[in-house]
Amino acid sequence: MMMMMRRAFRHLARQQRRPLSHVPESAVYGGPRPQDVGAAAGAGAGAGAGAARRVTVTTLRGKHRRGEPITVVTAYDYPSAVHVDSAGIDVCLVGDSAAMVVHGHDTTLPISLDVMLEHCRAVARGATRPLLVGDLPFGCYESSSTRAVDSAVRVLKEGGMDAIKLEGGAPSRISAAKSIVEAGIAVMGHVGLTPQAISVLGGFRPQGKTVDSAVKVVETALALQEAGCFSVVLECVPAPVAAAATSALQIPTIGIGAGPFCSGQVLVYHDLLGMMQHPHHAKVTPKFCKQFGNVGHVINKALSEYKQEVETRSFPGPSHTPYKIAAADVDGFANALQKMGLDEAANAAAAAAENAEKDGELPENK
Repeated sequence: MMMMMRRAFRHLARQQRRPLSHVPESAVYGGPRPQDVGAAAGAGAGAGAGAARRVTVTTLRGKHRRGEPITVVTAYDYPSAVHVDSAGIDVCLVGDSAAMVVHGHDTTLPISLDVMLEHCRAVARGATRPLLVGDLPFGCYESSSTRAVDSAVRVLKEGGMDAIKLEGGAPSRISAAKSIVEAGIAVMGHVGLTPQAISVLGGFRPQGKTVDSAVKVVETALALQEAGCFSVVLECVPAPVAAAATSALQIPTIGIGAGPFCSGQVLVYHDLLGMMQHPHHAKVTPKFCKQFGNVGHVINKALSEYKQEVETRSFPGPSHTPYKIAAADVDGFANALQKMGLDEAANAAAAAAENAEKDGELPENK
């Protein structure tokens, strides 16, 4: 009996290991291998992001309590989410800044909730370890608390996020944050420069540069904490103001252009990598951003080399022409083409086969 059970378990295990029908075939895919992320992940990622525990709001509270800085990166798609995940970043924020960085707008206002949900879903497929936070875009939560809750529910249920972020300031937004928290959804607040409010702010302007403005930053942050937010983003405020807010709050502050005294920092994936070289992005790349790489130059160089190799017909060469046809089948193929009245096509196939044979590509006749 025991032997039969063991056989059954082995049979079940073999069935579970069997690839599903929709898995890409190795005959078609199997190009460049995944990059080595071990060095990039550093000591903070432990034995690798894949083996690490999923970051939760409780994880962030523990880091804040221990005084450990929190790392946040804003990303908008699957490839960047995979990189953020592999690097061991704590929080991946799907920001409405996608309107500017990805879609080429001059502000964050044009992006809709439906478009944001597409970005959220893509990021959720790529990042399995970080806490995932989705922005509520302009126009989907200001009119009523009911609409705010409905929008937040969609971000979690349809977007695959763990929490939402909204820009605070006005009493109606504080009420919206409170209602969303009461609905059982974690909320990250946002004070200082709130890009969705550029109409009343008069543009993208730093906040907290006067006594009244600095006090308002702290008061709004405290109100968001009182509403139940688990953290607050402080954007484009002087360092002393950020330090005061961080000291006054019992929840983590995430700085972006707010100096070194916050509980953590956030930068946009494209900005910190130095990816954008187009004049439009030079216009919207913030002054506070440190570029930790020059990926844009690497991309431009690679694209230029690709263009040159295609134009000189040096790409694709033998090593990048992997799919073979036996010489005997080439002959049969050419004969079939001739019977179809496609003599030029038959000659082209024969010439390509002859060229491939010179390069040692074609397998011998069997």
